Amino acid sequence: MSEDVMTITPLGSGQEVGRSCHLLTFRGTTLMLDCGVHPGYDGMAGLPFFDRVDPEQVDVLLITHFHLDHAASLPYFTERTGFKGRVFMTHPTKAVMRLLLGDYLRLMTMKKGGEMSPDDVLYTEAELQSCVDKIELVDYHQTIDLNLPSGLKFHALNAGHVLGGAMFYIELGGRSVLYTGDYSMEEDRHLMAAEKPKYHAAPDVLIVESTYGVQVHASRAEREARFTGTIERVVTGGGRCLIPVFALGRAQELLLILDEYWREHPHLQSVPIYYASKMASRALRVYKTYANMMNARIRSQMDLGNPFSFSHIRNLKSIDVNNFDDRGPSVVFASPGMLQSGVSRQLFDRWATDPKNGVLIAGYAVEHTLAKEIMSQPKEVVTMEGRRQPLNALVDYVSFSAHVDFVQNRDFITSVDPSNIILVHGAKEEMGRLKGALMMHYNKLPENKRPTIAMPPNEVEVKLIFTRRRSAKVMGKLAEAPDEEENEEAMDEGKHAAVVEPREGEKVQGILVTQQNSSKIVAPEDLSTYTPLRAGSVSSKLHVPFVGKVDTLRMFLNEMFRGIEESGDDDEGDGEGESEVTFSLHGGQVKVIAGKTKGVATVEWDCSSVGDVIADSVVALIMHAQSSAASIRLTGRPCSHRQKKLREEEGEEDPKKTTEECLRALHQALTDQFLSVEATYEASKGTFEVKIDANECEAKEGEDDGGATCTATVEFDGLDGAAKVTVESDDEKLAGSVRSCLKNVAAASAPIAVE
Repeated sequence: MSEDVMTITPLGSGQEVGRSCHLLTFRGTTLMLDCGVHPGYDGMAGLPFFDRVDPEQVDVLLITHFHLDHAASLPYFTERTGFKGRVFMTHPTKAVMRLLLGDYLRLMTMKKGGEMSPDDVLYTEAELQSCVDKIELVDYHQTIDLNLPSGLKFHALNAGHVLGGAMFYIELGGRSVLYTGDYSMEEDRHLMAAEKPKYHAAPDVLIVESTYGVQVHASRAEREARFTGTIERVVTGGGRCLIPVFALGRAQELLLILDEYWREHPHLQSVPIYYASKMASRALRVYKTYANMMNARIRSQMDLGNPFSFSHIRNLKSIDVNNFDDRGPSVVFASPGMLQSGVSRQLFDRWATDPKNGVLIAGYAVEHTLAKEIMSQPKEVVTMEGRRQPLNALVDYVSFSAHVDFVQNRDFITSVDPSNIILVHGAKEEMGRLKGALMMHYNKLPENKRPTIAMPPNEVEVKLIFTRRRSAKVMGKLAEAPDEEENEEAMDEGKHAAVVEPREGEKVQGILVTQQNSSKIVAPEDLSTYTPLRAGSVSSKLHVPFVGKVDTLRMFLNEMFRGIEESGDDDEGDGEGESEVTFSLHGGQVKVIAGKTKGVATVEWDCSSVGDVIADSVVALIMHAQSSAASIRLTGRPCSHRQKKLREEEGEEDPKKTTEECLRALHQALTDQFLSVEATYEASKGTFEVKIDANECEAKEGEDDGGATCTATVEFDGLDGAAKVTVESDDEKLAGSVRSCLKNVAAASAPIAVE
């Protein structure tokens, strides 16, 4: 039994968080899942390990959502490598990604002071636009079939992580893979929770995030209370609170929370809240456009107004940090979320030394970023200019990152019930703890029902071996078997025939159609319904020169074939005495038309293995019928074939003469084989005595070994050519040889039966 190997290789986010990128190869098809950058590294250093892949071999690239660590290296891969495949993502992901990547390019330029080294320029504005133009869109639950030999199909499911975030359920080569990307099982103020693939078979492979390992989140109410309480404590103490966020994604959720809190607490309404982003207004327009993809709460509010038109939050399209009036308390949402550059980093450098101020990290902080560094409360930090300064401001962390915790992740994995689990997108320690917890969970099951669990680092392949499945679905009429008893009752009552499912062991005969590793068996009449194929036939017509008479052709055909049907039209013909005659062979699939056109016989047939052979032999007969001397002599008189119909039309021949010729032919055949044969003829009966010497027979014990004798009697009965044959001999071997000889002579002289 043949086997197939599926290879999964993390090019990023293998035992790390950041630059998600995974290569999946199976049955000659290669997919890339996500294409991000590492927020902790700049330029080329932040890219996935693209040197491990030949971009020209990648057929499809799927992007789960718009975050930089999942999408920011896409323009580099599509524009600066040999990639010629197709790129798919959801509608909101494309819209928001274009804004985010444009802002990412601007921030990188700002960080380098406007003079970026060539190695740090991952793409230009023109390359970014060219990349966006190549993106193809997919809706949730829309199946995309690319008609590749591996049978690749995929569709997106809601992942709940951000607006437009998707999981991808992939089918190829008869196997299935579910890639979660980042997902959240908790509904928040504007997004629905991730959906489970309810109507699908359990996937063979689950590639799932492990961001929080075995950590368990506090309840949403507790996190919101801590978030708003920390901000209130800072601003009521006269300080300024910085909340570093990415411009789109979790920022909108936090803005909804804080705007509602300010509305419910009038004493805070004098403290300004700023959303410092060049994309603020455009981002909110995108969110309004795709409000139908959010939860019921937002959709109901859209009927009354725009829920993202905040009462207490001001949008700052541009901010000059050096001239920003921050003398009083304020709250500022600024990007980027990891404090690596941009406005959030400039404000942090300016406010970090004042103990009245606060920095609130509201999302997951990636290793090797300033956001992750300050969570450990260092006494000093290094500014963007390279100066060391004390960190006196309050630093707090409240997770609103919309990733699953351990309980949610474990429950999702259990409900999906995969055969193989690949852990990605998590720090090595957290990932290891999650793997151990899952193994303990599955130890309760029998060993043959436990899934394999792997946590590969970057550039390390995971190879999964699958036995190639060989099965076919029976569809259409073949999937229904008539119930004879019910059918009789139904027919008596004038109703339609009843059908039941076929029983086990029943024979099924139909057309086997295999397309993209999926096979089905259908009846010929169902071919167009269940497959893209259509039933058809090919007919051939050949005009053969023929100068003989129709009677000659009739004789030759009847001598060679049995069961010929003949039809004619006395009103049509060539005008010289012969009417048109059609000879039908093989149930009408081969026809010979003579007499219609002078000097031509037409052979028509339905092309098939049998039809082609019969047509070839008919053409040979037509040529022979006009070339042999015997046939030319016969053209001057009627055919003498023994067929009953012809005898009635042409008159009886002397049966005695015909029988005697047959008996003499049998005598000659026996003489050719046994040498000593004596024949006696009596009317329609012939007796043949065959003798052989001692060397050719097997003498029985106690008998004379002077040879053996066999007597064969052939008696013809009637005019239909049937004969009764009797063979008698003491030597069974000799008797068998005589019977075989007579049988072969009869078979060779009789017309060929074609069924």
